[in-house]
Amino acid sequence: MVARIVDGYCQLLKLLIAVFLAVMVVLVFGNVLLRYAFNTGITTSEELSRLLFVWLTFLGAIVAMREHGHLGVDVLVKRLPAGGRKLCLVLGHLLMLYATWLFLAGSWQQTLINLDVASPATGFSMGLFYAPGVVFSLSAGLILLYDLYRVLAGRLKESELVMVRESEEEELLEELHPAATSASPPPGR
Repeated sequence: MVARIVDGYCQLLKLLIAVFLAVMVVLVFGNVLLRYAFNTGITTSEELSRLLFVWLTFLGAIVAMREHGHLGVDVLVKRLPAGGRKLCLVLGHLLMLYATWLFLAGSWQQTLINLDVASPATGFSMGLFYAPGVVFSLSAGLILLYDLYRVLAGRLKESELVMVRESEEEELLEELHPAATSASPPPGR
């Protein structure tokens, strides 16, 4: 139930990311075209594009958090027994929750400080540039808490105890040839 809600939320975020990206392309391309062809431009284009880029980045980070797509090193953790992997996963999630809390506190303060400051071109609140940090922190915190609950409740398979991938190519190779990557090379080679 919770997983379906989080997945639906991430699908909505992916849609927003696509819309933001499309609007950014239209704004930037339109502004370039207007500048070169007509020696004019859209005054708010650059500022809106920057705002959308900030939101796009943080919303994408939420989706990556859900899909465990952030960078990580699993060389040591992969070699640990299941108990060691579980311990590392719990410690890692607790550290990430702490970092997320710090990020939330800072983003919240910056949003409040800049709430009444108007941006130069659009007149929008500069708090909108810091609000994505609040949205990211709350969303990532809930995702981390859900994953932590799954670990502590024993609802993760042993293969899910390592939540990072060394590279996409290695993962693809393992999907295509599971026996080849897990088997040891023949003796004498």
